[in-house]
Amino acid sequence: MNNLEKVLVIIGPTAVGKTKLSIELAKKYDGEIISGDSMQIYKGMDIGTAKIKEQEMEGIPHHLIDIKNPEDSFSVADFQFLVREKIEEIASRGKLPMIVGGTGLYIQSVIYDYQFSEAPSDDAYRIFLEERANSEGNEVLHQELQQIDPESSERIHPNNIRRVIRALEVYHCTGKTMSAYQSQQTPDLLYQTALIGLTMDRELLYQRINERVDLMMEEGLVAEVEELYHRGLKECQSIQAIGYKEIYEYLNGRVSLNDAVDTLKQNSRRYAKRQLTWFRNKMQVEWIDMSEIARGASLDKKISEISSYIEGMLEIKSNNK
Repeated sequence: MNNLEKVLVIIGPTAVGKTKLSIELAKKYDGEIISGDSMQIYKGMDIGTAKIKEQEMEGIPHHLIDIKNPEDSFSVADFQFLVREKIEEIASRGKLPMIVGGTGLYIQSVIYDYQFSEAPSDDAYRIFLEERANSEGNEVLHQELQQIDPESSERIHPNNIRRVIRALEVYHCTGKTMSAYQSQQTPDLLYQTALIGLTMDRELLYQRINERVDLMMEEGLVAEVEELYHRGLKECQSIQAIGYKEIYEYLNGRVSLNDAVDTLKQNSRRYAKRQLTWFRNKMQVEWIDMSEIARGASLDKKISEISSYIEGMLEIKSNNK
């Protein structure tokens, strides 16, 4: 018997069907869900992040939703600490911790033994970069990071200057980018983990993404973004999220609303493609094709298939047995 805490992880691109499946599995295995989405932590950002509605939860506890204000920064290390703490808490109550979401790096940081501070450091160089950030601005350092490590620069916002500086410091000390340094680590799983990835026929997924954006518009996405805009939130990390930055372009008068919506759909589709590529390259995943479910097939058969994998990996039985 494995003595590690048991954790069920469900990942996949946006609009693939994670929410409904996770609720059914939580009911079946007495689970509680921890959001694995880097943007659902923000209050008042509900429609654009496709945040689960209370009635959709069906009584299943959800964690790490609405815990930060939109102007707050939030790093992968913050997420790692909070989720590991939450896993311990949920398990101590005899419940199954479930991480559900699409932010791969964040989820990876939790379930694997990644150490963000073990790379070499240079205090004098870090202070030099901090002084440059104060005198020249965050964007200058972020542009330098983009030149040497495009992968890290894409996921680190310019205003998260602590992480920008750390990535530059690692390169200065090792000659390797932060991305390369992390990719060379071969960490162990910290938990007895069942890691399920949901996938779907690409054209069908893109259709679902487009339909989801249309629904967001009907539900009042523009009004949601306007509220943030009129609060003066311009340069913070949260506003760079897909669904918000495109509408900001419209509110700033740079594009028409139709063009903003078209760009939002395009960016969402590209993001889904990047998510799938990232999951396949970075994590050992049991892939489940949800195409037939999207076309109207019953979820029951798919749940039965997934349950066999979960019960084998976690050595557990469902509430129905």
